[in-house]
Amino acid sequence: MQSRMRIKGALISAVFGLLTVLAGPGVARAEPAAATTGDTAAGDVTTVGNVTGFEADGAVYRLRAGAAAARVSFVSTETFRIELAPDGEFTDPTGDDIVLAQGAAPATRWKDRGDRYDLSTSKVTLRVYKSPLRFALYRSDGTQVWSETEGIGWDDERTTQTLARGAREQFYGGGMQNGRGNTSHRGETVEVSVDYNWDDGGHPNSVPFYLSSAGYGVFRNTYAPNTYSFTDPVSTSARERRFDAYYFTGDAKDVIGQYTDLTGKPFLPPVYGMEIGDADCYLHNANRGERHTLDALEVADGYLEHDMPNGWMLVNDGYGCGYENLPETAEGLQDRGTQLGLWTEDGIEKIGDQVRAGQRVAKLDVAWVGAGYKFALDGCKDAYKGIEDNSDARGFTWAPESWSGAQRCGVQWSGDQTGSWEYIRWQIPTYAGATMSGLAYTTGDVDGIFGGSAKTYTRDLQWKMFLGTTMTMDGWAASDKQPFRYGEPYTSVNRDYLKLKESLLPYQYSYAHEATKTGVGMVRPLALEYPNDPRASGDAAKYEFLSGEDFLVAPVYEDTTERDGIYLPKGTWIDYWSGRTYKGPTTIDDYSAPLDTLPLFVKAGAAIPMWPGIRSYTDRTADSALAWDVYPQGDSSFTLYEDDGVTREHRDGAYATQRAEVDAPVRGAGDVAIRIGASKGGFAGKQSERPYEFSVHTGSAPRAVDLAGKLPRLGSEAAYEKAAAGWWYDKDDRGGVVKIKTRPLSTAEPFTLRLDGTSAVGGRTPTAAATLSAPHGQEIGAGAAGTVAVDVTAGTADVTDVEITLDVPDGWQATPARVKGRIPAGRTKTVQVAVVPAEDAELGEASVTALARHRAKGESRTAVQRFAVDVMPPPPTADAWASDLDWLRDTNGYGPAERDRSNGESGAADGRTLTLAGKTYAKGIGVHADSDIEVYTGGRCTAFTADVGIDDEIDGYGEVAFSVEADGAVVWTSPKMTGASETVPVDVPLDGARHVRLKVTDTNGSKTGDHGDWAAARFTCS
Repeated sequence: MQSRMRIKGALISAVFGLLTVLAGPGVARAEPAAATTGDTAAGDVTTVGNVTGFEADGAVYRLRAGAAAARVSFVSTETFRIELAPDGEFTDPTGDDIVLAQGAAPATRWKDRGDRYDLSTSKVTLRVYKSPLRFALYRSDGTQVWSETEGIGWDDERTTQTLARGAREQFYGGGMQNGRGNTSHRGETVEVSVDYNWDDGGHPNSVPFYLSSAGYGVFRNTYAPNTYSFTDPVSTSARERRFDAYYFTGDAKDVIGQYTDLTGKPFLPPVYGMEIGDADCYLHNANRGERHTLDALEVADGYLEHDMPNGWMLVNDGYGCGYENLPETAEGLQDRGTQLGLWTEDGIEKIGDQVRAGQRVAKLDVAWVGAGYKFALDGCKDAYKGIEDNSDARGFTWAPESWSGAQRCGVQWSGDQTGSWEYIRWQIPTYAGATMSGLAYTTGDVDGIFGGSAKTYTRDLQWKMFLGTTMTMDGWAASDKQPFRYGEPYTSVNRDYLKLKESLLPYQYSYAHEATKTGVGMVRPLALEYPNDPRASGDAAKYEFLSGEDFLVAPVYEDTTERDGIYLPKGTWIDYWSGRTYKGPTTIDDYSAPLDTLPLFVKAGAAIPMWPGIRSYTDRTADSALAWDVYPQGDSSFTLYEDDGVTREHRDGAYATQRAEVDAPVRGAGDVAIRIGASKGGFAGKQSERPYEFSVHTGSAPRAVDLAGKLPRLGSEAAYEKAAAGWWYDKDDRGGVVKIKTRPLSTAEPFTLRLDGTSAVGGRTPTAAATLSAPHGQEIGAGAAGTVAVDVTAGTADVTDVEITLDVPDGWQATPARVKGRIPAGRTKTVQVAVVPAEDAELGEASVTALARHRAKGESRTAVQRFAVDVMPPPPTADAWASDLDWLRDTNGYGPAERDRSNGESGAADGRTLTLAGKTYAKGIGVHADSDIEVYTGGRCTAFTADVGIDDEIDGYGEVAFSVEADGAVVWTSPKMTGASETVPVDVPLDGARHVRLKVTDTNGSKTGDHGDWAAARFTCS
């Protein structure tokens, strides 16, 4: 250790005329020659001046620059802190709120190189330039990580650092940035502050942290608002007259890990917290009439009756809403496999009593969040601690405005929004982007808490099942928003996706545990896993994300049955629904996505643990099976994490891990081996033995399946379901899946499953199989005989013996169709399949699945494709009022669109007589912007007439525009109309259009009073 000393640089330079080089790992002080140079000012901004003093003390280095003081403190070999106090006095407003106690500081060394000091660990060197004081970071191999273009500057309001920007450098972070964040912030300015803007462009749950593709990250240790401009150069500021930042070095995952080492790893939620939650006010709810807290049990029963998961319920979610009978409510919910949650606007002083009465979820809002920053972070920590101090449960909180450190105590949700297609669109990049700031659990209410529709609810719920946490909120919309409220087909589709998430809980829970170790959440932007793919950082990947490493999710965010622009990065990707394989990088357009189909892809090599056939995690018993969904390609693995799911005993080591390893061909024919290791560790309720199920997506039937001897091959699905053990090759399932059952096996012993003579995912000749598609926009009449077209495209080999069957809705009839001869390689043949929909078939979109059995390259293959057909009502054959016809679409801004009434309030048939400018109308449609009514005219109508305006009931408010579309083309628009406008007549020729849409849109950004009337709306038809 070097002894403490003082070197006067000016004297040494004068006497010896030499450049002094100092080096030492310990304590030292030095003053260079430029001892009298002070700060420099540019306008009102002061930039730090030359170094006038230097002192080293272990891993802490202190510098003077005139009146200003700076301090560099190394936390680890790749993490350090820079502080700068313009007045020379260091302050730390966050104290120990955000940054946790760290381990021993690393060994460091320093050298005086004349123009700069080098402060080094074994991994990095921070260069501290002297004239003026300026910092630059280098790796131990001498490559630059970042450098300041000028010294740190300040004015009366903020302190700013300016860094050089690399030619291809990309930036992420800032916490939850609504509508962005999963693609690069390069060229953008990101605000990091509490703004309570919960719509697109807002930034709830901000985090003063960003990371760069150049291999570093920065955390501003502050409660002040921040602004990051990722321009050239990069300018980052905090609204305070002090500078305090931590720096991390490494790739994106390393940087997130170091940041969460500093500020806390994400918490591990209870398993029920990863199931869907339900929120409403059940005591004196003004929106729903008189009711009581115990009425929540009836809603919980609704989930049971509809066979739907429901992990927890907030029973007092509403301003002024209290609760009663809390212990009885908690017990009743627990009897139904659901936990009690509470929201309150009056603080958390009662949380101890509430938790002892059964509360297990705390939604933080209003007084619990308040002004945000420290208040919000303290609320998160205190509520989390309140649950843990008064029960054996894990803390589980939700907040719409938080700050750095909140990842260790809660879920961050994006606030209160209105359900719409636009809401779905901007949420997609939001949550994956937040992962880049160490937020592992971010989400939004399914279809918002206002507005919405059956279709937007279903589309929103689908993709949110691939988030870690989610919630549906009632009470603020026109009607309740439980997933079973909309009737068919929505209830069945919602159930399927809720239960799919339930089956995927072992996969998602394993990633939840991983986040406690790495800081990286399950929901990820493509750029995190594919950092060298330039398309992953740009708009090509903006509206998709990864759920873990194995699922790529590309939500539908428009009212359509096709999805364009799905970008698949490098690797082999498998369509989850059809089994079709894609070679990335590639972009998919015209992806068929009827209402029941979320565009979802699985990465080849995936081995996904699942709980088969359950509604709730509470359905699991000691003899329940563990399933593995395997997409064999090359060597791959997955480590399953298990604990009791609800208590905190895992923190003391009460958990188990079990590794699955897959050895398969990289491509084409070969054997597949699946090795399931012994389960290591233990916890209360751990299975000592269990049966296993495997779905192995090979595309080719194996000769045999071996598990310490040959397993019996079963000849049918029925035989497989009945058998205790055995295997069956289901050639009709997603291109061909080997399904395997075992008897109960000891979890303490490893075993190996071998599939002989099969293939990697995609089959022995993966490019030879046929693929299916269907023309968009096919229409068929309810109860009327018709045909549905299916396009069969041969792969790299001729296809023969093609037979097409359709899986159609109940009550429909479909006749299989055979293709004569062969379809040459690379050619497409359109096959017409005879179909008769049910007489009472639901109008509008219906989902159909085509299955093509065929032969290619001497092997029997199958291809599957879901697509939509539109069921049409009989078209009008005479003049008809629009309000008397069936509507294919009736989207409305508030409440239902009304037939022969004004829009009224939120309920059906609660409007008044249609009245425009004092004139009443017996017939017409009353709507609220934004509204869209679609009518099927089938080419039978020549004109549409109406009187339009804002209904008199609004008394002068509102501002809207009306429009008429015929077969997708706008054929008439009104001027902007207010409640004081004159009635406008409509007389539009239709020229045989098949579809007519009547739209009313808001024109001033405020939908208050936007009650539009299509009065006397009538079609002239023959």
